[in-house]
Amino acid sequence: MAVVVGIDVGGTKTNATVLADDGRFLVDRMIEVPSRVLEGPAAAIDAIREVVAVVLSHVGADPGSVLALGLDTPGPASADGVISQRGATNFAQREWWGFDVRAAVEAAMHLPVIYNNDGNAAALFAHQEHYGAAAGHRSSISAIVGTGLGGGVIEGGRVVRGATGMAGELGHVHIPMDGLLRPDQPVPHCNCGFDADLESVASLSGIMNNLLPYWLTQYPDHPLVGQPIGDAAKAVRGYAQRGDEMALHIFEQQAMAIGRMFTIAANFTDPDAYFVGGGVVEAEPHFRDWFLALVSQHTLLREEQRAVAEFLVVPELDMAGARGSAMAALNAIRPAS
Repeated sequence: MAVVVGIDVGGTKTNATVLADDGRFLVDRMIEVPSRVLEGPAAAIDAIREVVAVVLSHVGADPGSVLALGLDTPGPASADGVISQRGATNFAQREWWGFDVRAAVEAAMHLPVIYNNDGNAAALFAHQEHYGAAAGHRSSISAIVGTGLGGGVIEGGRVVRGATGMAGELGHVHIPMDGLLRPDQPVPHCNCGFDADLESVASLSGIMNNLLPYWLTQYPDHPLVGQPIGDAAKAVRGYAQRGDEMALHIFEQQAMAIGRMFTIAANFTDPDAYFVGGGVVEAEPHFRDWFLALVSQHTLLREEQRAVAEFLVVPELDMAGARGSAMAALNAIRPAS
């Protein structure tokens, strides 16, 4: 049986999956190893070799049966897998700047490598998983909330890459802040250098750098006051799930920000579906449903659009990147096979 392997390279872990050429995933859980990206490209590629060997052993597949590899990393990166000249999320060391990760993996593994950034890979998986055989006739947009804000745009079942491969960087779309911020709340700043983009609000870094420092001044007796800001930011979702007033204000602002970005998308691509993924929806059902409903509420659609639009959660997000990467690889080689 011929297979493709999907590989998702993250800041701490690299995980992989195996997709048979008949469209069946042969892995139903996370198969991962330390990504070693902080040690530089050579160590990270060694980790890719390791995870490919582990996942093929797990499913009992012969290395000779692998037709291609699907690879994703955090963006921004070009369509051909060259990391941005300014670095990228989790690839900040100068050794990574402008590094051609796709070509390096292809040379190391002696296999064709099809590259996407991680947001595009997760978006592709969500789209194909939801629409199945109709995927090629549908469009969608996905916002993946994590340390940053990843995203992807799918049109006619295909990832929209753009001239340089950096389409779908939804986290760096500027959004209106009027009515989203409190009158005395500072304009949020993004790690990319922009002010008032989506990631500056709807991300863990947005909570840590912008939202939580402000809201703690409004709730000086809150249990998170005085805690290290990084630890406090990671604790906010737990408080929100328990109904904490301050934490809910933070996630209300995040949902409003995503809704405003989706409003821009509605007037630009008019997608069939709007997907939200990440830790914010990998939560207790009552909180997930509340958050998704707020995103929908703040996405301003025309009556005709509202009648057909779906607001959905990215499924199996921990595995979505690797699965989307595998799907992209299979899509790429199918016409030739």
